Amino acid sequence: MRLSIIIPAYKEEQRIANTLKEVEKYMSKQNYDYEIIVVNDGSKDGTGEVVKALCPVIKNLRLIDNKKNHGKGYVVRQGMLEAKGDYRIFMDADNSTSIDQIKNMTPEFKKGFDVVIGSRDIKGAKIATPQPWWRIMLGNTFNLIVQAVSGLWGIWDTQCGFKAFTAEATTKIFSKTKIDRFAFDVEALILAKKMGYKIKEVPVIWINDPNSTVNFKSMIKMLLDVFQIRWNSITHKYDQ
Repeated sequence: MRLSIIIPAYKEEQRIANTLKEVEKYMSKQNYDYEIIVVNDGSKDGTGEVVKALCPVIKNLRLIDNKKNHGKGYVVRQGMLEAKGDYRIFMDADNSTSIDQIKNMTPEFKKGFDVVIGSRDIKGAKIATPQPWWRIMLGNTFNLIVQAVSGLWGIWDTQCGFKAFTAEATTKIFSKTKIDRFAFDVEALILAKKMGYKIKEVPVIWINDPNSTVNFKSMIKMLLDVFQIRWNSITHKYDQ
């Protein structure tokens, strides 16, 4: 299996079908094996039923159907560790960064990078639908704090939900992660750096979702998670 695509989903019955069809449209044109794994995070709507109905129609689509809500970090970890691909990428269920952007990542893996992450904040990136000014300000402030606290200097977008890992990096990193909700991306990158894996940030095209639930309260929770990650590192919890 060449590529595994992991899509965490929570209350996505209105959008998940279109996203899966777009993923299949692109992947069906590729000349390598792939799998698509949707991890339902205990949605109370029809997310699971929509994906189940598409499993016989979309090639290599699989559903992991959690009955309880755990958080995005939990289900991303679950999907990444159950995947079989030589390379494993997770992407957002709203298709804010479409799967065709993986073409920007492939050359970097060939150069020897182990973790390749999409970025909205470096040269070449495009934001198709601009964010409100307050979200831009919150995002920039949060990122600077993250870099200062975590030591991830030079990584300008830790939160873009489009990140790819080699199979080896996936297994070693995600078997150690502990954050189930907000700052799981930061934790994965910190562990990647700690373990000596080479990280590359690549520009992507990103479509802002006007219905996003990320707000100031979410940012505070993410920041608390970042400090928890720092504490976990200081107390050697990742060494266990």
